[in-house]
Amino acid sequence: MELEKALYKYFGFTTFRKGQKEIVNSVLRGKNTLAMLPTGTGKSLCYQLPGYVLNGQVVIISPLLSLMQDQVEQMKAMGEKRVVAINSFLTPVEKRQILQRLPSYKFIFVSPEMLGTDLIVNKMKQLTISLLVIDEAHCISQWGYDFRPDYLKIGDIRKSLGSPLTIALTATATKEVRQDIIRYLQLETCEEFVFTVDRPEIAMGIEKVGYQEKEERALELVKQIQGPGIIYFSSKKLAEKMAVRLRDQGERAMAYHGGLDQEARILIQQQFIHDQLDVVCATSAFGMGINKDNVRFIIHFHMPLQLESYLQEIGRAGRDGLESLAILLYAPGDEQLSLQLAEGELPEKEQINRLFTVIQKNQLKIEELYTHEELLITSCGFSETQWRFVASFITSHGNENSLNVKERLTNYVSNRLQIKKDKIFKVLDYIQQNECKRSFILRYFGERSTSKPKNCCSYCGLNLGTFRKVFPTNDRGLLPFNWKDELASMLLKRVGETNETK
Repeated sequence: MELEKALYKYFGFTTFRKGQKEIVNSVLRGKNTLAMLPTGTGKSLCYQLPGYVLNGQVVIISPLLSLMQDQVEQMKAMGEKRVVAINSFLTPVEKRQILQRLPSYKFIFVSPEMLGTDLIVNKMKQLTISLLVIDEAHCISQWGYDFRPDYLKIGDIRKSLGSPLTIALTATATKEVRQDIIRYLQLETCEEFVFTVDRPEIAMGIEKVGYQEKEERALELVKQIQGPGIIYFSSKKLAEKMAVRLRDQGERAMAYHGGLDQEARILIQQQFIHDQLDVVCATSAFGMGINKDNVRFIIHFHMPLQLESYLQEIGRAGRDGLESLAILLYAPGDEQLSLQLAEGELPEKEQINRLFTVIQKNQLKIEELYTHEELLITSCGFSETQWRFVASFITSHGNENSLNVKERLTNYVSNRLQIKKDKIFKVLDYIQQNECKRSFILRYFGERSTSKPKNCCSYCGLNLGTFRKVFPTNDRGLLPFNWKDELASMLLKRVGETNETK
């Protein structure tokens, strides 16, 4: 089938976006493929179109429940009924029913953790998998080491499924990360398609402010800049506080973070997508896979922990190709919070020593680790992230002497922490170096700057007036008071106040 005809038949488009046709061709020629395309340039089509052309099921491994749910809803809205997500949203009855009729689905979304269970793997083995998709594949490297050990097991699971044709998709991956992806997925041969990470429609600004001024400056920017937009925080508490202040200022704003239940998070996402919210004050999880093309600004209230994350997050603006703005607010000493967060994600040496003392005292076997996890977590003061990291590391070295495992773990933590610190200091370099911010980012990802847009960055020149809010008018000037908008704003404020009292 001619690709343009297939594109029109299944999606109603007459032409491909840059990079899509080459990637689809690679997959249809039976080549394992790694593709890096900028955020918002249509990565999902690169597996959906081959999925329609090929016989059999398409299994998509997706990192976040919200991302998975959003993609499923998008496909259903396009008329695809043979799509399902296997995740913790399902009740036991729903899960059992879906697994019973799994072969009837064409597109099957699943998390790495769910795919790692024997029940799901055995069900997958009964399918004819035409294509295995790893969405947001940089997470294999970014999260797999520390937060999501199941990402590092995908390669083994892929092998157990007969090494089906595979495509790995990402928007931001350095050469080292791309090598990680290929290695951990055990792709013996792989075609790579790497397109520029540059988004010329996004102007990149750095503003250095005093610590006390930062909150007021963020409020001022939101008041002046055309929305909708996202403000990223490293603190749930500050995200909530800012959302309240923005609502008091008349903005339709809500906070989004891991402390909210799944229902609340999905509701906020949908409100934002359908223009019922102007601003979302969010922690870093928000935005991945969100299908909203008219985000006009991204503000970083806190430093991101790495340039990869920063590029992912600002890339959620301007997907419609129109000018958008990314502003990073920096106060002297902000890097200390980033360093504390990085350290908090990994266990301390004292916690590791305490863990092995408890294991020896209670004569616990490695295979019993998860059985006694409540005792070990409480005794050692592990966070959920720290425990997941420690337990995965120890069980993967279960055949070794405990003293050797302890030493290996201590050294590994030390090395990982240094890598995290190096990435934080690279972000600090980006902020502080007197040079073009766009060129700095491109160089980090192994590219060279060839041309610069009019609104490039705060170093090259940035006209904030370009992004100023435009208030709707009629022949008589400003539009009259709209009671529906005012009522919606009041309801949002009420919901926010309810969340604060929980």
